[in-house]
Amino acid sequence: MSAGTPLQGSTALVTGATAGIGRAVAQRLAEQGAEVVLHGRDRTRGEALAKTIEQAGGSARFVAADLADAEDTLRLASEAGDIDILVNNAGVFTAFTPTAQTDAAAFDLHVAVNTRAPFLLVGALAPAMAARGHGSIITIGSSSVRTPAPIGAAYGASKAGVELLTRYWATEFGGSGVRVNTVSPGPVVTEGLSAALGDQISVLDQASARGRAGEPSEIADIVAFLAGPASSYINGAIIFADGGETSPLPV
Repeated sequence: MSAGTPLQGSTALVTGATAGIGRAVAQRLAEQGAEVVLHGRDRTRGEALAKTIEQAGGSARFVAADLADAEDTLRLASEAGDIDILVNNAGVFTAFTPTAQTDAAAFDLHVAVNTRAPFLLVGALAPAMAARGHGSIITIGSSSVRTPAPIGAAYGASKAGVELLTRYWATEFGGSGVRVNTVSPGPVVTEGLSAALGDQISVLDQASARGRAGEPSEIADIVAFLAGPASSYINGAIIFADGGETSPLPV
């Protein structure tokens, strides 16, 4: 194993891998030697990304699944096979509305994709990791858990659930050699946010003490670190990658 390929010989499942943070994570893990199972709902985009990774010298395959459906989530776990690294990245953030204007279906969708899907995937994949004596599980959270706003309670609640699950899983599996951590980004410029905000995308810069929004590649770097051996003593951590958004220090 060379310094540039610390994940050589490992297999990673990245959910929501066809765009944004997930795409950057998948490409970074492949660059570091992991065989990557790409998840998404759009087969055309997923297979195109797999081809891009392979053309760059990596190894990847795509599995389509709808994480809002519990049975389809478990099918994804089955088709992914033996996994050493699980990155729970897929998420929805559609209900940025006041509570009274957020219906039950929208709330249920956020919980299903953002909280239940990681729960089911960990339940399906972590025991085999534990039996082999190693593994790394990284879930993408959100700095919004620490910066509540008058809108978006459904999203915030679903991401808060991920933080608590991370701490439980770190205790449940830590003794077996499986590490579980969460990376909670602040504002990050992705295709989804760019489409949603349009000309107002610059407002993301105002939320960071760094004076700018983050890039998907910056989150991917942290995920790759947590996936590899250099982070062997980090377990149960919630790492905020938000440019200082949640920092109490004056800026």
